[in-house]
Amino acid sequence: MLERIHLATLLEVEKQGSLTAAAEVLHVTQSALSHSMKKLEQQLGTDLWLREGRNLRLTQAGQYLLAVAQRMLPQLELAEERLRQYAQGERGTLRIGMECHPCYQWLLKIVSRYLAAWPLVDVDVKQKFQFGGIGALFGFEIDLLVTPDPLLKPGLRFEPVFDYEQVLVVHKDHPWAGQTQVEPAQLSEETLITYPVPVERLDIYNMFLLPANVSPRKHKTIETTDIMLQMVASGRGVTALPKWLVTDYAPQLQLRTLRLGAAGIQKHIYLGARDADYDTDYLKSFIAFARETESYGA
Repeated sequence: MLERIHLATLLEVEKQGSLTAAAEVLHVTQSALSHSMKKLEQQLGTDLWLREGRNLRLTQAGQYLLAVAQRMLPQLELAEERLRQYAQGERGTLRIGMECHPCYQWLLKIVSRYLAAWPLVDVDVKQKFQFGGIGALFGFEIDLLVTPDPLLKPGLRFEPVFDYEQVLVVHKDHPWAGQTQVEPAQLSEETLITYPVPVERLDIYNMFLLPANVSPRKHKTIETTDIMLQMVASGRGVTALPKWLVTDYAPQLQLRTLRLGAAGIQKHIYLGARDADYDTDYLKSFIAFARETESYGA
């Protein structure tokens, strides 16, 4: 009863706003599409849309079927693409989503070696999924997620690949430059520079400042690591980053790192994938490369 064209129609009408526009995208006539959907409604015994003038509004049944389409069609497209690649002797593309801003430099160290080892596999890095990677995995938009904060959900598997310490970064002439650690209260008079991420997802806030009920004097956000560190090196503020990343920049920018509290903030980087894909040979190989490339100091 249900065919792929029915699911595709629901999805395209939702995207395009009308049956006519959906028909153009699907390369069929509007009348053929309308007839197909009307026949489906008759077979199902329920309406999928309520027609309000020229507009279509999904019924409860239509909303349910749309949700099915949103889940199923990406999976079918991925399956077809994988089968096409196998038929043509290709391995495919490994799509990686990033939930870790500073990990991009670390990722580059892996990708160059990985591409040399797997000449029939392409790599695509999708940074737009920052802090929305779990949904991207379930939606089959990415195959592998780089994250310091895994969410353990059925159907997903996360593997730790390396540990690191989050540290405070200051310029060489900062009054704290000679210290080994810093306490939360000291940041109340500082400008804190971070990535443009919700505060609740920033370790320096949720693991250091907020438990002590402390806020920085000013909070600035910058998207790129290079500019962030240049700002710190010029005395415009302080930031918190993985120690391994700062170590790579410290010699040229003369930065100093301080432990955040007596115990410091210890973190881990994980790679997450769908259980069903975990045994894919080139995906498992990437995880192995990641473990070998622990950090800049590895």
